[in-house]
Amino acid sequence: MDVLLLPFRWIYRGLVWFANSPRTLIISYLLMIVVAGVLYSHAEHKSAADSVWWAVVTASTVGYGDISPTSFAGRFLAALLISTMVLLVIPLITAHFASRLIVDDDAFEHAEQEELKADVRRLRALVEEMAARQGIAVPEPERPEPVSTGPPWERRRRRTRHR
Repeated sequence: MDVLLLPFRWIYRGLVWFANSPRTLIISYLLMIVVAGVLYSHAEHKSAADSVWWAVVTASTVGYGDISPTSFAGRFLAALLISTMVLLVIPLITAHFASRLIVDDDAFEHAEQEELKADVRRLRALVEEMAARQGIAVPEPERPEPVSTGPPWERRRRRTRHR
């Protein structure tokens, strides 16, 4: 089963890498426009300027209609460019910038978290000391499973390893 999921893991990791790098996103967008323009120029026998204009208009899904493909190769290229932009590049760019805009200012910083953990350890030690004086057994705290942020297939595999 792991062998079948391997390509999907690679795709997932690649998407995460793309999504976390604005430079890569912008370079890939520009590269797609240039490559699509060159391919369109050869398929439809149009000028380089018209082909790049067509690629920009098609990739942005505006579709003015002033230039449109007439050959099968041109139409296939248009479908591929639109699908890639709509299903991959635009969502990744949007997700990246949205994640930068949505920042929790009330979230604890690392130093604050460490300070809170140290305080809890000191309090636990005091409670255990007081309980020992009274002859009371303090139960061990329950340890919840760590929350995984990976893809579902990796979370499932990690859970089975821990048990």
